[in-house]
Amino acid sequence: MRITEIMKNRTPAFSLEFFPPKSDEDVKELFQTLHDIKPLNPSFVSVTYGAGGGTKDRTVQIVREAKSKIGLESAAHLTCVGHSRSEIKQILDELIRSGIDNVVALRGDPPRGEARFIPHPNGFRYASELTAYIRKSYPLCIAVAGYPEGHIEAADKATDWANLEEKVKAGADLIITQLFFDNKDFFSFEKHMRERGISIPIIPGIMPITNFQQILRFTRICGATIPSSVEADLEAIQHEPELVQRYGIEYATKQCEGLLAHGVHGIHFYTLNKSRATREIIRRLEK
Repeated sequence: MRITEIMKNRTPAFSLEFFPPKSDEDVKELFQTLHDIKPLNPSFVSVTYGAGGGTKDRTVQIVREAKSKIGLESAAHLTCVGHSRSEIKQILDELIRSGIDNVVALRGDPPRGEARFIPHPNGFRYASELTAYIRKSYPLCIAVAGYPEGHIEAADKATDWANLEEKVKAGADLIITQLFFDNKDFFSFEKHMRERGISIPIIPGIMPITNFQQILRFTRICGATIPSSVEADLEAIQHEPELVQRYGIEYATKQCEGLLAHGVHGIHFYTLNKSRATREIIRRLEK
């Protein structure tokens, strides 16, 4: 089922994002995690796509089996990186054959070791081009990425948000945001997009903090900001894993409560393939 159809009958919609592991053993572990979250009845799960398309086959495998064997509605990430248009068509055809109704259309990050994105000579340069191609050729629900603090490569937020408008005009059905830790950033971003006439659902992305050094690395890569008070709190307990996890659950729960009170359509959780924190947060929100 298309995500937008699910959201018509279910608000808020809680969704979870996973990445395809590299080893067969880790794939088995991921499927166990997917079985573990099934009782939460998430609206959908999404599976990311490695830089350069290195995890293409596993992405398709996981979304197909998550839907057909576990009964979780699924969305496959698809990027422009390293693919010609004909290769993109082959992947989309395979998703259709696998019964997948949803895709997350992204430009994608440069492959490891490369400083900037270089489009395939016969491929797509921007997520807006990929979105337009999918919309024209396939009956898929298309999600695109939004950046409350602006994309790290953009000159400024206004430029990035104008680019997002192009993705919406190209045919996006919903926006899922990059992670953020201050709800004010999301509210400002959402207000700006609504003022630009964007009416499709905007789903905030939340990453529960489970490891201090890990979240520092992530935020440096994606350009998200950790509030100074939160960073100070975490620094003081960084060598106590259970305390960090507890703090992360509490903080993310409060974030989500504020977002839900604001009236968001749903919340998308970045799980890092670990479901404990997300499961606890969702249980607290549904009490």
